[in-house]
Amino acid sequence: MKLKSFLLRYYPPGIMLEYEKHGELKTKSIDLLDLGPSTDVSALVEEIQKAEPLITASRTEQVKLLIQRLQEKLGQHSNHTFYLFKVLKAHILPLTNVALNKSGSCDKIATGSFDKTCKLWSVETGKCYHTFRGHTAEIVCLSFNPQSTLVATGSMDTTAKLWNIQNGEEVCTLRGHSAEIISLSFNTSGDRIITGSFDHTVVVWDADTGRKVNILIGHCAEISSALFNWDCSLILTGSMDKTCMLWDATNGKCVATLTGHDDEILDSCFDYTGKLIATASADGTYFCLIPLMTTFL
Repeated sequence: MKLKSFLLRYYPPGIMLEYEKHGELKTKSIDLLDLGPSTDVSALVEEIQKAEPLITASRTEQVKLLIQRLQEKLGQHSNHTFYLFKVLKAHILPLTNVALNKSGSCDKIATGSFDKTCKLWSVETGKCYHTFRGHTAEIVCLSFNPQSTLVATGSMDTTAKLWNIQNGEEVCTLRGHSAEIISLSFNTSGDRIITGSFDHTVVVWDADTGRKVNILIGHCAEISSALFNWDCSLILTGSMDKTCMLWDATNGKCVATLTGHDDEILDSCFDYTGKLIATASADGTYFCLIPLMTTFL
């Protein structure tokens, strides 16, 4: 394996390593979730080098500088002024979703629309790189994979599709749901993707082959959200049945059912450490936080 380059990841804090293995370019992440203003950077780099053989002694100073830059960024608490930078106009019907690429460069934007297409744009110039066509109904959710090599789109046509952002071609179609797909999410390593559907199920797919890995069955109404926690050990699903469910991401078994809302759960999420959950409901409550470490693990 040969290390090619580093990329900073500001949220959650960490470093992305780009390396070559058997002629193929790959990435891996080093999470720095506990990095703070008082962190001893030299000691932290020593710990990283013990665990990661790609970071050799010749790279020590470069890694220190990157972590110091990240440390400074995390410590900034300044007021920002926002202004309109660019307007992208090309879809013929309303937009449903927008996403920035996740590799750290943030130079691409994907948009999904009721016009059944997804478009890939340049952040700097506003140029449209590709128009992804193939869905037969509205696109209602989309996401980049962490490596920013693929865009996934979910549609009212009951399918999800993976697209190659370099050549604009369809990689594969994920078929198996019997109703609209309204939520999808990659895990942090990019080898798994989950889709949530109005058919009350969530499906775990192999992102490389498009093969179905697990079906999460347990909700008794439409799925509203589905996502992995940061270390990819858990999947959180929210539903119109007023509950959230936690699932073991490896075997697809339900770990816990979270109740308490009086109406449909419309959204849910983990915090970046994976220790807290927030849920939003049509009952008018904004969120409820559940400490995972003490409640379930």
